[in-house]
Amino acid sequence: MAVAMALAVAGCGVTYKSPSVRTVAEGAVVDVVPLTPTEVARANRTPYSPLSLPNAFFANADFGQSATGGSALPAMPYVPDEQRESLDLRPLPSVQPPPYRIGVGDVVLLATRGAASTVEQLSGLLAAQNQRQGYTVRDDGTIAIPEIGTIDIGGLTVQEAEDRVFETLVSNQIDPSFSLEVAEFNSKRATVGGAVGQTTIVPIGLSTVTLRDALTAAGGLTVADEEFASVRVYRDGTLYQIPVEMLLDEPSLGNAPLLDGDAVYVDTSYDLNRALQFYQSRLDVIARREATQSAALSRLQAEIGRRRAALDEERTLFQTRTSLDAVEREYVYLVGEVNNQSRFALPYGHTASLADVLYDQGGFNTETGDPSQIYVLRDGAYEGRGSRVIAYHLDAANIVQMMNATEFEMRPRDIVFIEEQPITKWNRALQQFFPVLIREATTAG
Repeated sequence: MAVAMALAVAGCGVTYKSPSVRTVAEGAVVDVVPLTPTEVARANRTPYSPLSLPNAFFANADFGQSATGGSALPAMPYVPDEQRESLDLRPLPSVQPPPYRIGVGDVVLLATRGAASTVEQLSGLLAAQNQRQGYTVRDDGTIAIPEIGTIDIGGLTVQEAEDRVFETLVSNQIDPSFSLEVAEFNSKRATVGGAVGQTTIVPIGLSTVTLRDALTAAGGLTVADEEFASVRVYRDGTLYQIPVEMLLDEPSLGNAPLLDGDAVYVDTSYDLNRALQFYQSRLDVIARREATQSAALSRLQAEIGRRRAALDEERTLFQTRTSLDAVEREYVYLVGEVNNQSRFALPYGHTASLADVLYDQGGFNTETGDPSQIYVLRDGAYEGRGSRVIAYHLDAANIVQMMNATEFEMRPRDIVFIEEQPITKWNRALQQFFPVLIREATTAG
């Protein structure tokens, strides 16, 4: 009886038909291709250029042009870098200071120990026993002694200078009972500046002057944060550096001797004001450049504002036209057991993957959709296969296969189709079958 009724219903044309992928459709041949990594790579090689956003989305209002003449902005001024830096150790080399040689500006003393007759012979040069007389070394390296004349001692050690004065006195038949010493060391010096108590010029004399001696003479360090401070020494075109923390931890670093012409600067990464004062000559150049740039920026302000408004208007207009579907777009279509049968607009400027399309629209219903039967239908013309249709088959029953979906690039007019679960087909067929069967039975009764 049930069979008879089923046949009767079938005879009435009541059947359930679900969509599926077949190898032939309306005369077109369908090539079903498993979606493997090899096929993904081959499919992705098909030529495709995504649509681009209008230029207004890539431009900015500050074109570096002046509002009046179109000339470029002046170069940005130099300012010292105040970012934190890793301070490396470049210690002063171990050198032996050379013997002191008398130079221009030094003051030498002649002290006599001779008898009164010798004092009379020097006519006031050595005025009395044990009296000391100072002489400044002149620009040509000489000192002038009354009644004797000039004696060239520039560039000589103290001993060499004493010997030369001795020879001069002997040649003038004067008893050379005297001693020579340097009273003021003015020809050789080192400078100390930066984060110290006071910028100082430290004379280099007969005794060795160490880096620690020079810093002490300048009033010591005035560093707020030792972590970012360093002592830098410029010597003969080379810059040496000792981080302050290392200098305090290793006192031997401060024992390095200074030489004539050394420039010592205590620098801090964040003590910008001191650095600017120390390099005042550079700041003068900066000030002139800033004045020029300030004038140019004033002229640009109105022009930049106008251009920014124009760009904003163009972008807003494009977004409005897009919302009204008045702009050309490229779409992928989702059908079958997806949560939302719809079209997916391909993005501007880059490609979208199969995973992007599926999960941007909420994925698919795993209760009704068959994860082993996910297809991407593509016009064979993309692959050079004429009128054929390519059906890329993704078997995602093993979720690992979804990795291929993240790599597979979509093309315009692709159709993503997910087939029903077999049980879903039966359930839907029965849902349609039983009401008709009951109606037929009622009618027959």
